[in-house]
Amino acid sequence: MTPQSPRMLNAPAAERNKQPILEVLQRLLPAQGVALEIASGTGQHAAHFAAGLARWTWQPSDYDAANLASIAAWTAGLANVLPAIQLDVLAPVWPLPAEAQTLDAIFCANMLHISPWPTCAALMQGAARHLSPLGRLITYGPYRVPGVATAPSNEAFDADLRARNPAWGLRGLDDVKAEALRADLQLIEQISMPANNLLLVFARG
Repeated sequence: MTPQSPRMLNAPAAERNKQPILEVLQRLLPAQGVALEIASGTGQHAAHFAAGLARWTWQPSDYDAANLASIAAWTAGLANVLPAIQLDVLAPVWPLPAEAQTLDAIFCANMLHISPWPTCAALMQGAARHLSPLGRLITYGPYRVPGVATAPSNEAFDADLRARNPAWGLRGLDDVKAEALRADLQLIEQISMPANNLLLVFARG
């Protein structure tokens, strides 16, 4: 799908990575379930994943209410996508609709490095509250991995992020895992993705 409405915002990175991520989701996830997407952004991921996971109910969300119209435009006509909601992971209660109170998956791409560090703990704690016993939290993005040199492109990206906001920046994988453990979640799979990104899969401990 390509933008056909002024409301359909377009993120080139989302367009490039949506198919590689979908292929991993199709392998990781069962045939059907309910998923919450945190920080849906433009809505390109939500539209692509919902189309490729036709028996899944997909709940898009975003912190920025201005993005909800773009998400709605991208997902128009997809019967398995619920109306996008505004959701702040730092809120003590996530305003999920009845259909999404029990979640089989939570997906979050490219949020942790463009939000303050406390959002990581909030994401983990929220996942622990809402995931079903066999549910999965799946995150995607660039991370600093102990013992592995950070790609020059990611170093430049990190410097740019911190120049824009000192509270932003690439997160250390061990730090993210530590926050997950505090919420009784464990990293069960780490998958290398294109453009020096990782897809991380967390499950209940």
